Amino acid sequence: MTNIIVVFPKIDDAKSIKNLLVRNGFHVVGVCTTGTQAISQADGLNGGIVICSYKMVDMLYSQLHEDLPPGFEMLLLASRQYLNECQNHDIICLSMPLKVQELLSTVGMMTENMERRKRKQRLQPKERNQEEKDLIKEAKGLLMERNHMTEEEAHRYIQKNSMDSGTNMVETAQMILSMMKMS
Repeated sequence: MTNIIVVFPKIDDAKSIKNLLVRNGFHVVGVCTTGTQAISQADGLNGGIVICSYKMVDMLYSQLHEDLPPGFEMLLLASRQYLNECQNHDIICLSMPLKVQELLSTVGMMTENMERRKRKQRLQPKERNQEEKDLIKEAKGLLMERNHMTEEEAHRYIQKNSMDSGTNMVETAQMILSMMKMS
């Protein structure tokens, strides 16, 4: 679930938006009146969305955007006049006065995009370092030498055993090396 932080100079405005979002199934983790509070809350989280006004008590939206940790997106709610000044294409903007359905659909779209990116990132294979690559290569070499396999067969053997045992290929290669060196 995507974390949402709401930042408005008037606490009542922030709470109203929070309540609207929570009633519609969104996960609001914080309500703040200053950019500093928002940054402090964001530091403990692994990404999310900051919904804010043009100006907080201690900073403008642009300063807050610069200081947010990686993995955070911003939704700026402001009058058309202020939105015309927003030149940053990484910030999504909605004009005030706010239409409830626009806010909900925009936040929904943002959360779906973030979740999709997280899933895609998790599914990408982890890049192996040179030591891990060498370990797998050594295990393949041993299988090729002792069991007369081709490199492709040795690779598939390690891969299949890895999946069957629920370990990654590096751990499987280590097991193969330790077992074959014992015999």
